[in-house]
Amino acid sequence: MAEGAQSVSELPVKRPREEEANGGVTVEMDVNDGGVPELPDCISSVIPGWFSEISPMRSTLIEGGKILFQGKSDYQNVIVFQSATYGKVLVLDGVIQLTERDECAYQEMISHLPLCSIPNRKRCWRNNVISMFAYDCISVPRVREQELLLRKIGLLAVSVLVIGGGDGGVLREVSRHASVEKIDICEIDKMVVDVSKEYFPSVAVGYDDPRVTLHIGDGVVFLKAVPEGTYDAVIVDSSDPIGPAQELFEKPFFESVAKALRPGGVVCTQAESIWLHMHIIEDIVANCRQIFKGSVNYAWTTVPTYPSGVIGFMLCSTEGPPVNFKNPINPIDADESHIKSKGPLKFYNAEIHSAAFCLPSFARKVIESKAN
Repeated sequence: MAEGAQSVSELPVKRPREEEANGGVTVEMDVNDGGVPELPDCISSVIPGWFSEISPMRSTLIEGGKILFQGKSDYQNVIVFQSATYGKVLVLDGVIQLTERDECAYQEMISHLPLCSIPNRKRCWRNNVISMFAYDCISVPRVREQELLLRKIGLLAVSVLVIGGGDGGVLREVSRHASVEKIDICEIDKMVVDVSKEYFPSVAVGYDDPRVTLHIGDGVVFLKAVPEGTYDAVIVDSSDPIGPAQELFEKPFFESVAKALRPGGVVCTQAESIWLHMHIIEDIVANCRQIFKGSVNYAWTTVPTYPSGVIGFMLCSTEGPPVNFKNPINPIDADESHIKSKGPLKFYNAEIHSAAFCLPSFARKVIESKAN
């Protein structure tokens, strides 16, 4: 525990807009153009022994223990506290980002849904070589020559970009894939990275992988500077579409993602809850169908401490080799080589992969309507 650790009941979890608390509940209040106060999108409060997060249509209440860290970065308030049920909890500006108990359901799905849907080029190359040897179609020197050439032009390597995801959980999952040779991550808030390494080492373990390069900065700006066709996969682990993260849900950003991807490249982005945000999802689907000329799909998973207990993902591919997101072709759960350093998968498997694309009728109707 950090020096001077305090009880959850002793500290506010979200600073008020005017730095004033109201009866133990911190409230962020906006004023509209007419000078009339508007209801806040999120109210986070602390009562003895409990943390609560209240937003329209839902609330989350977690039994708390001790605050392990509290700080204010250039972008947000950062808190880590120990809970009785969910282990350590990371809270940014009063909103729960992850807990030790259920983070696997989010991190594993946002990573493996896209990466298990694209070919393992190294494995495909090995299988082709075996076939050529079987028919005496190629010599060993020729194989080595071709492999060096393919590596030089990047056709055997898979490159992945992570936008956001400063806690390192997505890195942990991406680095399970031996086919991936380059992993870039662009996170705007260095404090989130540092705090995660200290208090969530089993999540931030991905930073230890030598394939990872960390860039501290604005993901939108970073992506605009990326040369065309740089990455095979882009994973956008963003917060909700308010404040700095709002740009990550808009059409220009998706255009930048498409430009950065190779033909047949894939993107997976956090895409809100079907129970609370269908209006946002409609806009995301409409934008993606205009920009991505390959596959466009919506999937979801369950995360108990997220709003409504579910969170969705938008999965798209660029024009090129076809991508069928619903049927994984590069199964990570069949490969146990990563378990020693990263631990076993806790949530993802091939069956859950396919099931994630089965939508309730009301959501399917809305999403399919955007196909026209």
